[in-house]
This record gives sequence, structure tokens and C-alpha cells, in this order.
Amino acid sequence: MKYLKNAATLTLDTHKCTGCGQCLDVCPHQVFQMHHRKAVIFDRDSCMECGACQTNCPWGAITVQAGVGCAYAILNGMIHGTAPSCGCGGEPTQPGCC
Repeated sequence: MKYLKNAATLTLDTHKCTGCGQCLDVCPHQVFQMHHRKAVIFDRDSCMECGACQTNCPWGAITVQAGVGCAYAILNGMIHGTAPSCGCGGEPTQPGCC
């Protein structure tokens, strides 16, 4: 699923990346790929800003404002005419929600 074009807050510092592949393992939407033994953002518009990549990057190469955009929640709210909700059960302002 694609979300809002060019809306994700995801960034990757390739200088800090060691190519461990954790981001590829934890990303539920295959946003990352390996290129020349380093991670690269392959599909930014599929990022739902869950924060799993940032949380699991041991080198601090990835930043994302988890839960602030949650594109899925925004689209879901628009479709159903409700406030954005990702169904995580937490408050949208809590870290890790979405």
C-alpha cells in the first residue's frame, strides 16, 4: 500500500549505516533494500512511520517521527469519516503508536 506521496519523515544517514540489515528485517512494508552493502530507502512512500527501523538500528542511522504522520491512520480516517486511528490501542501521541 502506498501512502501520502513525499510525506514520510523517514531519513537514513548512509555514513552511519554499517549494512547490518536490521531495517530490512523489521520493516513491515519493505521500504529498505541493500545496495553495495548499505541500506538505502527504496520505497519511502510505503513507509507508515511505525518506527521499527529507527528502534532497531544499532548505529542510529535511521530517524523517523513515529506516530506523528502514520499515513495509514490518516487515510483510514478519511475513508471512514473518523479521526485518524491506526488501531494500535494507544494514544496517537504516544511513541510507538502506529
